[in-house]
Amino acid sequence: MTMHARWHSVRATLLMAAAVAGLNPSSDAAERPNILLLVTDDQRSDSLSCAGSAFFRTPYLDALAGRGTRFLQASCSNPLCYPSRAEIVTGCTGFRSGVRIESRFREGLPYLPNTFREAGYRTAYVGKWHHNAQPNELGYDEAIGFYASGRQPPDQDYRDFRGVEATGYRGWQFRDATGKPLPALGIGLTPDISSRFADAAIEFLDRPRSQPFLLHVNFTAPHDPLLIPPGTDPLSRVEQVVLPTNSLPEHPFDHGNAHGRDEMLFPFPRTPDALKPAWAVYAALVEDIDRQIGRILARLAETGELENTLIVFTSDHGLALGSHGLTGKQNMYEHTLNVPLIVAGPGVVSGQVTDAQCVLRDLFPTLCDLANVPAPHCDGESFADVLRGQSDTARPYIIGYYGDVQRAIRRDSWKLIWYPQIDRVQLFDLKADPHELNDLSESAEFQKQRSDLEETLKTWLREQGDPVVVKS
Repeated sequence: MTMHARWHSVRATLLMAAAVAGLNPSSDAAERPNILLLVTDDQRSDSLSCAGSAFFRTPYLDALAGRGTRFLQASCSNPLCYPSRAEIVTGCTGFRSGVRIESRFREGLPYLPNTFREAGYRTAYVGKWHHNAQPNELGYDEAIGFYASGRQPPDQDYRDFRGVEATGYRGWQFRDATGKPLPALGIGLTPDISSRFADAAIEFLDRPRSQPFLLHVNFTAPHDPLLIPPGTDPLSRVEQVVLPTNSLPEHPFDHGNAHGRDEMLFPFPRTPDALKPAWAVYAALVEDIDRQIGRILARLAETGELENTLIVFTSDHGLALGSHGLTGKQNMYEHTLNVPLIVAGPGVVSGQVTDAQCVLRDLFPTLCDLANVPAPHCDGESFADVLRGQSDTARPYIIGYYGDVQRAIRRDSWKLIWYPQIDRVQLFDLKADPHELNDLSESAEFQKQRSDLEETLKTWLREQGDPVVVKS
């Protein structure tokens, strides 16, 4: 079957499932749903055509959104790969789990895969591994297409699409079930890596089972190094790139990571000539992920398990890529804290777009709620009622934090960012200024909003034992 024909087949299946879900939003608790958790790396929430992008082409994810619920204000808390993914698997803040600046889990944490394994699920992991523990220690029965860090050969020529020496994922490689490296499959990112993860997910779906499954797929794309996926020609589209409204040559002050690795990927000042090709390749990587997810969903439909599978699509955080003069993710702006989130499947209202605020650690109790699995104590809050169409709110506010240099709170249409090491604050009215370009923190008219947000933020941080607040 050609890709074009396969797309129409999958899209028709998704739309049919959407109609079924819309007629019967309450799933039968006696038949627990499968769970497919799809997580990308460094993907902005505005990089989907269903989110209004005229440049990104994501038909499979658009169809998934039509079948389920898409969130406009889903957020990560800690915009860095390993702590953000730790919040997904533990349901805990980085202050509680220990994975905030450090990378090691503390004792006694709940784990998403272990919770579902104990409830009778077959649990499997595919893709990027970014935890200090091994998959079986967290409760995954299987790890296939397992990709983890390792040593970079000293003689390897490892470069991005520009021919610039790459620093991201140096030495990373596929490993077998015992953790033994498989260097013949490539070291560092390879242009076809997303398809390899999809292959591994399909391999799992093809295996006979008598249990419901939880399949967790962690992609590496569109994280740097930006490599052109096979069969694509993104550089032919460079002239079509329109840079974000908040693109700037440089950030106006040192936000605490001014010369970190991510910020050194592009020269200063940030110019359209440097950024537009990067955006074109970034889009090609997102579109390649979309195709690979389409393959996974097609196989899920072919096995007859699509309608009884909860599907979650999200990313660990966004990325600046020139917005606010930054190129990395270590910041508190919406292009980074805000993440794409689509949930579809049994019990989820189809075609719903919601402003309800949630954070990634909320996925743990939410999936437990939807699957009728007892949830352990954690810091996440279930937003299942939003997915069922029974509520239009989840969290009253969200909190962001990075290292000891940035803190943020978003409540209603207001956003406050605090830089404790330099005693600086930014205040934005997101309704009037969604691109966060007009700092109102020194305006006399908005001092009540500033003080209220500061008080709520610092109270929450103090409860978490945040050393930035406790020591102040």
